[in-house]
Amino acid sequence: MIYLRNIAFYAVFYLGSIICVTGAVLAAFIAPSGIRFWPDTWSKLHHWACRRLLGITIVETGQQPTSRAFYAIKHESFFEAINLPTMFEFPALFAKQELFDIPGWGTAARNYGVIPVARQEGAKALRSMIRATKPLLEHERPIVIFPEGTRVPHGTRPPLQAGFAALYKLLNLPVVPVAIDSGPLYQRGLKRPGTLTIHFGEPIEPGLPREEIEARVHAGINALNKPNESQPAG
Repeated sequence: MIYLRNIAFYAVFYLGSIICVTGAVLAAFIAPSGIRFWPDTWSKLHHWACRRLLGITIVETGQQPTSRAFYAIKHESFFEAINLPTMFEFPALFAKQELFDIPGWGTAARNYGVIPVARQEGAKALRSMIRATKPLLEHERPIVIFPEGTRVPHGTRPPLQAGFAALYKLLNLPVVPVAIDSGPLYQRGLKRPGTLTIHFGEPIEPGLPREEIEARVHAGINALNKPNESQPAG
């Protein structure tokens, strides 16, 4: 049954992905103001396919704040990256610069509000990220980051990337740590049914010292992480 579920999921999701990515790229060049429809549709299709085809029950606990916030999310698989437009109302996400080199996709991502992160450029990259973020904040969009920098196996707790604390200081927003346990179910290749939990932690006020904010966010995003169940990142 698991194999049949996976076959159905991949068939539906990848066909839908081709349509949505093509639509987003065309919209980026023809009608940029309408680009939101395609990533939102893609995310909703994925969410539906996870629930109905893979048999994954998605549970959200805790509470999202109603005011502007900076969300720091645990990153165990592609699930949470694709799920962001379903999880949040028109989110703006920091993503690695290399993704923007993909022809067409980079233009579509910028128009949606994805912010490139050029890690090798240091302070210059940080200033560029802040400039790109300001107009998004003016439209009350949630700002999202994966502070570990990349996908990590469930059960592991790597330190946060150095740039997170600098962004926290410059954005001057409360941080909401978001824990997720997608790794055991949403693996590369064969995905499994079960319950996947997304937990919104309590907002952490702006203005804290680097050591304190990193420690509190690190603890918050790992609230669902079980160290003895390490698995490959999916």
